Amino acid sequence: AAQRIDQMQDPELSIEQAMSDYRRLGYSEAWINQRIKTMEVRKELTDEWKRTGVKEGMQYAALTDIITKQWSGFHVKEYKRYKGLHKENLRDNMTNLELALNMLAEASATELSKQENPKTFKENAKVAQRGGSVAQAARVQLEHQLGRSVISQAKASDYLPSIEDKTDKE
Repeated sequence: AAQRIDQMQDPELSIEQAMSDYRRLGYSEAWINQRIKTMEVRKELTDEWKRTGVKEGMQYAALTDIITKQWSGFHVKEYKRYKGLHKENLRDNMTNLELALNMLAEASATELSKQENPKTFKENAKVAQRGGSVAQAARVQLEHQLGRSVISQAKASDYLPSIEDKTDKE
C-alpha cells in the first residue's frame, strides 16, 4: 500500500515498476523501452478522445478496435485469437514491428483529431480509421519489401523464458 501511495505521488515510480516487472518477465530492454513509449502515445490518444467528448469504456474500445482493424486487418478479439491469447494484454504480446505500427496508427489518429477537432463519436470513428490507414500503408509497403507478413502469431510465451526456467537458473 505504501508503494502504491508513493507511485501516486510520483508517477515515474509506476513507470519504473512496470519496467522492472517486464525485465523480471524476461522482456528485452529494447522491447521494454518501445512498450513504455507506446503507453505514452496511447495516453496522448485517450487524452485527445476525452477532449473531444468520447466516453471512456465502450467508446474507447470501439475506436481502438477501428484503429487496430484498419492497420492490422484484425479486430482486437480476432487479433488476440490469432495469437492464441485469452485474457492477456495484446500489446504485451506484440512484436517490435507490431508495436511500432500500432503506435504509428495511434499517433496518427491523435494528430488527425487535433487538426480536425471531431465533435461526435461518428466523426472520431472516421479519424480513427484514417489514423489506422497510415499504419496500414506502412505495413503493406514493408510486407511487400519483406515478402512476408509482419503480423505475427508470436506471443510473449513463445520467446520469453518461462517462470520455471527463470526459477531454475536462480
